[in-house]
Parts: sequence; C-alpha cells; structure tokens
Amino acid sequence: MKNAKRIIALVLAAVLCLTLFAACGKGGANSKPLVVSSAHFENKFSPFFAASAEDMHIVDMTQISVLYLDRVGAPVLKGIEGETRSYNGTDYTYKGTSDVEVTENADGTVTYDIKLRDDLVFSDGEPVTIDDVIFSMYVLSDPTYDGSSTLYSQPIKGMEAYRSGMESRMNLILAAGPDKYEANDFFTEEQYNAFWAAFDKAGVAFVDGIRQYLLDAGYNTEEDSVKTWAANWGYDLADDATEADFFKTIVETYGYDVSDDGINAEKGNLGFTDAMEAELGDAWADYQAGVQTGNSAANIEGIEKIDDYTMRVTSTEVSANMIYQLAVQIAPLHYYGSKDAYDYDNNQFGFPKGDLSSIRAKTTKPLGAGPYTFSDYTNGIVYLESNKDYFKGEPKTKYLQFLETQDDDKVPGIEAGTFDISDPSYSKDVVSQIESYNGGNITGDVITTKLYDFLGYGYIAMNSKNVSVNGKIDSDASKNLRKAIATVIAAYRDEAIDSYYGETASVINYPISSTSWAAPQVTDDGYTVAYSVDVNGNPIYTAQMTAEQRYEAALQAALGFFEKAGYTVKDGKLVSAPKGAKLEYTVNIGAGGSGDHPSFLLLKTASDALKTIGFTLTVNDIAQASDLYASYQSGQAEIWCAAWGATSDPDMYQIYHSKGSTNYYGIYDKELDQLILDARKSSDQTYRKGLYKAAMEIVMDWAVEIPIYQRSEVYTVSTQRVKVDTLTPDMTPYWSWMNEVETIEMA
Repeated sequence: MKNAKRIIALVLAAVLCLTLFAACGKGGANSKPLVVSSAHFENKFSPFFAASAEDMHIVDMTQISVLYLDRVGAPVLKGIEGETRSYNGTDYTYKGTSDVEVTENADGTVTYDIKLRDDLVFSDGEPVTIDDVIFSMYVLSDPTYDGSSTLYSQPIKGMEAYRSGMESRMNLILAAGPDKYEANDFFTEEQYNAFWAAFDKAGVAFVDGIRQYLLDAGYNTEEDSVKTWAANWGYDLADDATEADFFKTIVETYGYDVSDDGINAEKGNLGFTDAMEAELGDAWADYQAGVQTGNSAANIEGIEKIDDYTMRVTSTEVSANMIYQLAVQIAPLHYYGSKDAYDYDNNQFGFPKGDLSSIRAKTTKPLGAGPYTFSDYTNGIVYLESNKDYFKGEPKTKYLQFLETQDDDKVPGIEAGTFDISDPSYSKDVVSQIESYNGGNITGDVITTKLYDFLGYGYIAMNSKNVSVNGKIDSDASKNLRKAIATVIAAYRDEAIDSYYGETASVINYPISSTSWAAPQVTDDGYTVAYSVDVNGNPIYTAQMTAEQRYEAALQAALGFFEKAGYTVKDGKLVSAPKGAKLEYTVNIGAGGSGDHPSFLLLKTASDALKTIGFTLTVNDIAQASDLYASYQSGQAEIWCAAWGATSDPDMYQIYHSKGSTNYYGIYDKELDQLILDARKSSDQTYRKGLYKAAMEIVMDWAVEIPIYQRSEVYTVSTQRVKVDTLTPDMTPYWSWMNEVETIEMA
C-alpha cells in the first residue's frame, strides 16, 4: 500500500510538472510555483459567500481585511504603523490596512472609528477607499444575505430597522411549508410549486453527495444499500429505504431550515442550496431576491462615512466579539457591485437592497487587494499569481497553486514533489512516515515540519444532574462526588496522552484551548494543575513522587472526596452510596468500538484504579459518533468524552451560562453567569482574561469538566524546494504561513 501510494504520488508529480511547465515557461527561480495541498474546493471563492476552509484560503490570498489578528487571536488595532507584541519570548510587529479606535461611551454605546490607509490599491489598479468598506458591510447586512458572516447579528445602531420588512422569496416559501399554496403578495402559485418540486429533487442530489463523500472516505457505498450508508452518517433507516426517504428523515430532523445549522449541516460533497440552485437554474435568482413585507429603514444608522478613508460604526451596547466581526474583507465596489448604484448621501450602497445577484455572479472569480490574484480553477487546481500592488510588497514567489489532494497523499506528495506544503492530519503514524523520509528525524533533508496547536481541546465531562447526591446539583456533596471521580481520571492524563499522541499533544489544566489569549499560563499567579488538591485544599502530589505513588495518592484523595459526599468508607473501600448517588457510573466514549481514542487508555486505567476502592466506572465504547453526541445532547449521559472547537473570542456563554445553547453539563451558577455576562460587556482584554479565569475556576469547582489535552496540527514543507527560513516563525491557528506568504521564497 505504501509503495502504491508513492507510485500514485509520482504520477501526480509528473502530471503536475507538465502543467507547471506550461504555466511557467522559461521563468527563473521567482517563477517556480509554490504548490500547496488542499481538500476539495466548493468553488465559492467570494469574500461574501465562501464557507469551507479550503475556499477561505483562496479568499485570504486574494483579499484584504479591515483588521487582522495576531498570533493569539487578539485584534491588531493599530495596523497602519503596526503594533509590536511578544509571543513565546519573541517580539513580532503586526501591520494591517487600518487603525481602529474603540470608545465606550457614557450612554452605553460603543463607537469604532476606522481609519483606512490611503495607499491601498486593488489588483486591477483601482484605489481602495472607505466606500469599498461600506459597500462590503451593506452586502453582509442585507436582509437576503445568507453567507457565513454574522455581522448583521451585532447590536449596530439601526441594523434591525434596516433588515426588517424584507425577506427572501425562498425563506417566505419555506416558512409557508409544502402542504398547500395560499394566495399572497410575495410569490405566485407557480413559483411555489416549482420551488417544492425542486426541493425534493435537490434533496436526492444532496444525499447522493453524502454517499459520494463516504465513498471518497473509503466506505463501499457504491454497492451498499441506502440503509447501510445512511447508518454511516448516523441515521437509522428501513431496509428498503430510498434516497428520498433519507432526505425526508433529514428534513424531519431540521424542519425547513436550509442553513448551516439546519439541513445543510449534513452536507457531504454537495451543499443543499447548491443543489437547489442547480435544480432551479436561472429561476434561482428570483427565489434569492428580497421581497418587501413591511416597513424598512433606508440605511443603517450606525454605519457612517466620515471621509474617503474614515468611517464610524456605532453599537447600541458593548459586545465583546463585535471587534472580530469588523474584520470585514474589503471587496471592490466597482467589481462586485456598481459605482453607478453607489451614492452614500442618498442611501444607495452599490446594489439594490435585497438583490445580491451581481455579487453572487462573481462568486467563482474573486478580485481583491490581497497578495495574489486569481487566475483559474481547473482540474482540481487553483492558480494564483502575485499581486504587484499588495500593500506589504509583491510576494517573492510569483505563482501559487492549491492542489486538491487526499489526506493519505499529503506526506508522500511532499517527498515525491507533487506539492511543497501540506497539512496532513497529525498522528504517530504521520510522524513515522515523515521520519522514514528524513532518516529518523521529524525535520530533515526531505521534509520540514511546522507544528502549531489545534484550535480546540479534548475533555471529559459530567452531567451535574446525573452525577449528583440527592439530586442537588450544586451542593458540596454533589461537587465532592464529581471531584472524587475527576481526581482519579486527571491523575492518568499524562501517561495516556503521551501513549496516544507522543509529543504531538500536551495535557491542559483549564477548560479552554491553550491557543486563546485568555488561557491561563503556567507563569500566571494562581495557576494550578487540574484536580490536584484534596478535600481540605491541600496538594495531593509532591515533586518527588513516582508515577505509582501519584496514582495511589489520587486514590486516597478520592476516598476523602467520596466520604465528604456522604459515601460510607470502610477499610479503604466504598461500601455504600448516599441517597441519589451510586457506586457505579458509565462514561461514554466514541472510540469506534475499538478503543481508538486518546482518552480510552486513560479511562481504562482510571476505571481499574477506582475498582480497587469499590467504585465501578464502566467505559462504554460507542461505535457511531452520532450516538455519542445524542447521549449527552439529550441529557442522558452521565459522563462522556468529546472535544470543543474554539474561536478567536473566548466567550463562555454558549457552553457554561445557565441559558447557553450547548450547556450539556447542566451547570447553573449565578456567580458564573454574571462573570460571563460581565466579560461580554467589556472590550478590555486584560480585564476579561481575569474574569474568564475566575469563571473557569467555578467550572472546575463544580467538577463537570476535566480538561484533557491540546493536540498539535502540522504543516509539512519540502526542505528541498522551499527556503524554509523564509516561512513565518511561531505559527498558530491564527497565524500561519499564509499570513506572511509574501516572504516565502522557493529554493
């Protein structure tokens, strides 16, 4: 298999060489292309409508933003002159396109004054002005906008008034449902019937995209029944189920919500709205168009033009993540919209309100002021060429190409010369593969590896109601019960994570990704190792302890917590449980039914240890990931393993606030709620970090979450073809080689 993959990679390399020869002609070193591996593109390279990470990479290469983030995800507010910030002991200067001044006013409003550089130019030679920023903001705020930006959800003054009184014809038909047409002023019976006929046909194409996705992933869905491959997607269907039945089940799950939180959340190789567009053809634009349903403001009061390079955005209240939403990509008004349709003083913003057809028409052909210009997308390759007018200087490598690649080929492809940079899923197997090319080293003459932390972390959680004493979730007894279990589990983290990941992951001690600026650092005052103190608040461990001594100390500490929780302890063992508690609990883990999970060994060893003191922790290895998710999302699970994804803003509301939509722990704490809300009401990063640390300590006191690991991701780079010292150092999830792509040189 390994040799076969290498042969495939060599063939790909040969084909690519022919392509590159044709593209590059007789150019010198500067004309040698930098080739980057990529997953499949959706061909949505628009700064407004790109959704997949792969498409966003092309957008990032062709566009510029109002503001940028630094290596820890903090906004750079003084981009024109640049800001110098320290990371890992090294000072780095970050430059951008604008300065942003944030002012919290006495009346509770917040103003964001944006000053744009006056020397920015789009790749076609047109100057960049504040009108381009305003145009871009109005596209993202349009009542019919359905892309991934949520600028419209921010408390910008006048936003709600501008978006009210208009809805897309598609959303109106979806709201009406498919059962019966009723006469109205918004759509005809013919439009209604055509839409629902296309809806069902698109549904079949949509689920076939799921089948194709599974096929690409190695499932033999060509021969399997719909029931079989639907089961691989987490759906239990009848033996004779058809693709139409599968789609019907998806609709029953989500209703007629076609967003990424609805039906489109099940996207395989095809998005649902893409399938609808294909079915409806030219009529699709009519369904996307806005329909006036009531009164609507002519402009957004809180978006004000000051002069050609200055504007002000006003929010009605403090919103901590508002600053991140202002990282709007500055799209050229003259290309995506129309200068003739732009008259700021008369509330015309480059396109008719409710009609984004001109913007959508350019989705596959981006134009911007980024480091590269878009040339073509064909045969799975995106071709880009350097932009001589890029504000940080024309890239030193003239040609950049992104090549669609299977994950298994990402490491062999570097060695074979198919591409120069790739991002394989990092694991011990990948490490071994790299070392085989480098003579036993992770970085060597063939491949250079660049590690960075994954934007998220793994954890083990407990449902506060299901693991409690007498049903009182916030009592000291209930917290002590959960702390008893957490203390033993936490003791085995180092051994298990090292066994599974080796040096590609590290143990964490707070419920937050270590990539975040809000993550407590070892050097911070009050930093503690998770669940390392006993019931009296004394340290459980000493520096001189061996591993076995640490495990024994954890067990003794657990007995102390159990006893304080109301358990009867006799001769070092639990003999009875208090009312509402048990001597046995179950932890669900999605290890594929085969134990393949970073926390599986951890739980097995902790379970064995707990058994010696009379407590049973049953490890339930669930084969289907969807079953694991359902177990804790429905509130049925007692204990479970999962991972959280993270964002640039560390807002804790969704997960830990009593009204959070994903508060699966069932944590209800007034002090915690207030800390989370207070952190949302400030833009002072230092102040917010202190609040979040206090909030995380409350979460740990409840013992509903055990932080487990922060794993690494990797870029593999050809040592032979890329001057690796020209790659940006200290990469993070927020700062990759793409952030300074203009500095990269080919060998």
